Amino acid sequence: MTEHVLQFQRTKPAGRLEKAGLFLRRHRTPIIAIQWLIVLIYTALVVIPAFLPLPPESAHIWDNLRLFAQFCFWGIWWPGVMIATVTLGRVWCGVFCPEGFISERVSRYGRGKPLPGWLKWSGWPFVAFICTTVYGQLVSVYEYPQAALLVLGGSTVAAIGVGLLYGREKRIWCRYLCPASGVFAVLAKIAPLHYKVDRAAWDHHKDKHKGDFEPVNCAPLVDVRRMTSASECHACGRCAGQRDAVALSWRSPAAEVLDAGNPARTPDALTLAYGVLGVATAAFQWTVSPWFQHIKMALAEWLVEHEHFALLDNDVPWWLLTHYPEASDLFTWLDGALVLAYLLGGGFLLGSLLLIGPAIASRLTMDKPLNWQRFTLALTPLAAASVILGLSMLTVSHLKAEHVWLGWLPAFRIALLGTGCLGSLALVFGLLRHSAGGLPRRLLAGVAMVWPVGLMATLWTLVFFVW
Repeated sequence: MTEHVLQFQRTKPAGRLEKAGLFLRRHRTPIIAIQWLIVLIYTALVVIPAFLPLPPESAHIWDNLRLFAQFCFWGIWWPGVMIATVTLGRVWCGVFCPEGFISERVSRYGRGKPLPGWLKWSGWPFVAFICTTVYGQLVSVYEYPQAALLVLGGSTVAAIGVGLLYGREKRIWCRYLCPASGVFAVLAKIAPLHYKVDRAAWDHHKDKHKGDFEPVNCAPLVDVRRMTSASECHACGRCAGQRDAVALSWRSPAAEVLDAGNPARTPDALTLAYGVLGVATAAFQWTVSPWFQHIKMALAEWLVEHEHFALLDNDVPWWLLTHYPEASDLFTWLDGALVLAYLLGGGFLLGSLLLIGPAIASRLTMDKPLNWQRFTLALTPLAAASVILGLSMLTVSHLKAEHVWLGWLPAFRIALLGTGCLGSLALVFGLLRHSAGGLPRRLLAGVAMVWPVGLMATLWTLVFFVW
C-alpha cells in the first residue's frame, strides 16, 4: 500500500467503533472474498432447488435440500436482512448484497454509457417494489423455488445488464432501480449506527491539503461531503476516515427523523405508507384473511350461477399465476384477479388511510419543517416491526411444520408490535415538542397520529389473534 493511499488515516486517535469503519476501508480484499462466497451461496439457494422434485410429506428441513434452502432463504435470510438494516444501516447493501456486488464488478467491463434522464427518476424503487411484491404473490414466490428463481434471477440479470450498460464501477442498479432499495432507505433512518460526516473538518482538510488525498469510490453515488442521512449510504466503509471527517458513529435512532435540517423526501414517505405499510401488509395477510375468502366464495358462486366459467379456469402458465398440479396448488384467473385487487386496492387503501393522520397533524401544527412527509416518516419504527412480523410468518410456518415449540411466539409478536407502536409515537411527540404551534394544536396533532398507529396495531392483532 502506497503512502498516497494512506492519506485517509486519521491524525487523531480513533475510537473503537470508528476503528471498525476504518477496518472495512483498509481490508477490502477479504471483504470482496466474503462477497464472492455470498454470491455462491445465494446462487445455490436460488438455482438448485428449482430443479429438485417436490418434497414428500415426510420430508424435513434437515433432510431435504429444497425445504432447507427455502427455510434458509425466506425464513432466516430475509428477516435477518431487515433486522440488520434497522440496527446497522444498509450494511447488507454495501458489504453482503450479491446483486449489488455483481453489478458493480461487471460494470468494470461495461460500456459506461451516460445515465439517461428517465433512469434517474426517484420513483423507480417504489414502483419496482410494488411490482415485485405483487408478482411474487401471484406466482407464490415464497413457496416454490421455480418462482423464486424467476423473480430473483430476473432481478439479478437486470442488475448485471444495468451494470454493463451504465456502471463505470458504480452501483447504478442499487441507486436507482433496486426493488428493495426504497424499503432499505426508509428502515435505515432509525439505525443507531451510521457514517457521520463532519462538514467543518472536511472543509478544513480540503483547505489545508489542497486536494492531496485519495478520492472515494462511492459505489451508490452518494455525495459524501453533504451526506446527512443513512438512507442512501450503503455502509460499506469505503469513505471511513476520508479527509479526517467521516467516521462510523453511534446516534439516537430518533436523530434523523427529528432533525429538521434533514429533508423528509416524498418518495421515502410514499414508500413507507403505500409500500411497506400498505401493499406489503396486504401481501403478508391475504392468505389468512377471511375477507378475501368471503369475497372469493361469493364471486365464484355468482359466476357458477350465471354460467360464466372462464374466470374459474386454472389452466394458466406457472410464470403468470401459481400452477403446480403435483402440489394440488392451482390458481384460477379469479384467484389472480382477486390477489391483484386485494394487494393493489387494499394496499393503496390502507396507505391512504394511514396518511390521514400525518396530513391532519401537519395542518394542525402549521410548521413548515413538520410537513406530512416528516410525520409519515415518524411511522418508521412501526414499519420496521410490521415487515419483520410479516417475514417471520414464513419462519413460523416452517417451524410449525417441524413441530418446534412456539409457546413464546405470542409474547414475541406483542413485544415487537408494541415496540414499533411506542417507537413511532415517541417520534411523533418528539416532533411535536419542537413545534411552534400552541399546546391544543400539538395535542390534537398527536391524537391524529394515534390513528395510523392504532390502525396497524389492529390489523396485526386480527392476523395473529383473531383470524
